[in-house]
Order: sequence, then C-alpha cells, then structure tokens
Amino acid sequence: MRIAVLGGDGYCGWATALHLSATGHSVAIVDNFARRQWDHELGAETLTPIRPLAERLRVWRAVTGNTIELFVGDVTDFDFLASAIRELEPEAVVHFAEQRSAPYSMIDRNHAVFTQVNNVVGTLNLLFAIREFAPDCHLVKLGTMGEYGTPNIDIEEGYIKIQHNGRSDVVPYPKQPGSFYHLSKVHDSHNIMFTCKVWGLRATDLNQGIVYGTVTDEATLDDTFVNRFDYDEIFGTVLNRFCVQAAVGHPLTVYGKGGQTRGFLDIRDTVRCIEIACLNPADRGECRVFNQFTEQFSILEIAQMVKKAGKELGLSVEINHLADPRVEAEEHYYNAKHSKLLDLGLEPHFLSHSLLDSLLNIALKYRDRIDTSLIQPRVNWRRTRNKLRSQERATQYSDILR
Repeated sequence: MRIAVLGGDGYCGWATALHLSATGHSVAIVDNFARRQWDHELGAETLTPIRPLAERLRVWRAVTGNTIELFVGDVTDFDFLASAIRELEPEAVVHFAEQRSAPYSMIDRNHAVFTQVNNVVGTLNLLFAIREFAPDCHLVKLGTMGEYGTPNIDIEEGYIKIQHNGRSDVVPYPKQPGSFYHLSKVHDSHNIMFTCKVWGLRATDLNQGIVYGTVTDEATLDDTFVNRFDYDEIFGTVLNRFCVQAAVGHPLTVYGKGGQTRGFLDIRDTVRCIEIACLNPADRGECRVFNQFTEQFSILEIAQMVKKAGKELGLSVEINHLADPRVEAEEHYYNAKHSKLLDLGLEPHFLSHSLLDSLLNIALKYRDRIDTSLIQPRVNWRRTRNKLRSQERATQYSDILR
C-alpha cells in the first residue's frame, strides 16, 4: 500500500514508518521536526541519542534497500499538506502529527492554545485534503484512551447503546477528558466522525493507551534507528520515568495514592495495530473506533513492577508518594474493552516480558545521559501559569549576569 505517516519523526511515528516499510509498503514521512524543537524549548533530551532524520532515512535505505520519502512541512499549513496528499495519492494516512503531551498543554495559556490549534486545525486540514485529493483514502488517526476519562462504568470501544425513556440508540461513548491535550483529541474525534457522515470519508480512530519500549525488529537493525526514550516530567511516560529513576537510585515518583489506572501497550504492538488497521480499512462513511491497548495497570502497580525488576538487576528501588500535580481521581473503577484489534489478529506482547530488555536495561545503558533535574514535576494542573525549565535556566543566567 501507499501509506503516508504524518509525524513520522516522533516516537510512535518513527517505529511505525520503519515497520510499514520493512513489511513491503511504500511509505512517506510528513514532519516539521516540532518534536525536536520542544526538547530545546524544555531544556530536555531523549535518553537515547537520536540522529537527524535525513541520516536515519539514508541508513535505512542502505541497510534494507527500502526508500522512505520525506516531506518537510506543517500540517496546519493547508497548501503544503494538500500538495503532499495530491502528490502521494495515499491509500492510507496514519496521523501522528500532533502535540501529544497532557502536561505540555497545561503549562499556561500559550501552550494550551498551541496544542488545540496544532491538533484540531491540523486534523481539519487533513480531512479537507483527503476529501479533495484522495477521497477513497483511509484515515488511521491516533486518538487516546484519555478521551474517556475514568467513568464508573465499563468503557466501550467508541460507542455505547443506551436506553432512555423507552427508546434506545447507539451513540458515541461519553467523553471526560482530563487536559487541554485530551480535549483536543475529543474535538478531533468529533470532526472525523462528522466528516465521515457528511462526506463519506473512511476512518479508524485508535484510542491508544500508554506506549512503552524502544525495541522493535526494525530498530535493532542499526543504532541509527534507535527510538526516543523520553523521561522528563512533560513528555516522559510513567514507565520511562520510573525506569530512569530506578537506574539512578532516585525514589519512584508516584503521584498521590497511585490508584490511577490506565491501559498500556508495547511499541511493537502499536506498529502492528497500525498495520492491521491499514490492511482492514473502514467502509466508506464509517468512523470506527478501536481501543488500542493490551493490559491495564495502576500507577502503584507499575511502580511495584519496576521495583521488582530493579531488584533482579541489583538495584535498590524505593517508592515515594508525591502530592498529585494533576486533577484526577487517585482511586477509581476502570474496565475498558479492547477486543476489536485482537479479533483482527493482534498477538500482544506483555509488560512482564518487556520491562527489563526494552526499558530498564535501556535506562542503565544510557545512565550517563540522565539529567536528574528533569525528574520532579513542575507543571501543576491547578495553576494557569507554570514556569518551564528553560525559563528557569534563563532566569538563573540573568541573575549571574547581574
């Protein structure tokens, strides 16, 4: 298939682009390198050293013989995006090109507005571009399980049948997003659903859980292909943060009681889910929703798993409970359905088999690159303005000059 991967220089996008290329698809990456710019803004670096994208693609061609095309531009620029879609004529578009951090969206007004404009406008541009230049193309859009929140009932896959005053209907599952980022994803879902209904587009909305791991079959072919391992308070997921903290002997930073429960999946399952969705497209006019995760754990359970795995490596790991900087239920019911991708052939990997090789050992391998000043949370959901680490550094430098 001809597949465009929007945001192909990011964590999920890079792994997906390599996997699709390796399995025989014709792949093009569309990216504006914003993810790398946010590292500079935040004064943070991925734990694993990431080479420039042009070099990555050059080595990929040399190692595998496969060419991945590159289109450099911004999805909020409709003229650029439309020209790329018109030239590529993709059969599927995989859309990762969004600001994906809840803490980033909660820093202050500017970051909240940027997140919503980038995500919502970018997705709207893509929908219009597909309608005008590739109307039969299948949109595979990365959503998030965070759209649902933590309701006190089972979470269905996108839709729920309700009974009300003697009548029944199937309606979109209620949304309870927990940040401006998650709100942007809800707006995306509504816009995609609407355009499938009125324009006859075809789309799969993948509500993904928390992704972990750096190892895929393709990434192991050469060190140039190593994936991101973010561990800072803004972009670092909980597993990455805990593994880095364990590697340097810092107590694991559990927010609140640690009963917050979420869905998790291995990066190897992410890329396979994307391919499954591409190979089994939605019908014209259909907006289907898959819940994309394989296991669910509480934050405290994750901390205990990291502590146990660390012990196997001779690490002494402690667990600390911090005041929760987020506004969320610290103990709650959580039972989310996730059968549709399994029905289509997903064979999942499990965290118990991945924690050492794909996480803790990576943290230990690159331990000398860990910046411990990135560990403590600084973004508080209850404040309207939070100070970035780069701003703190600038202030300190100004004080020195004075």
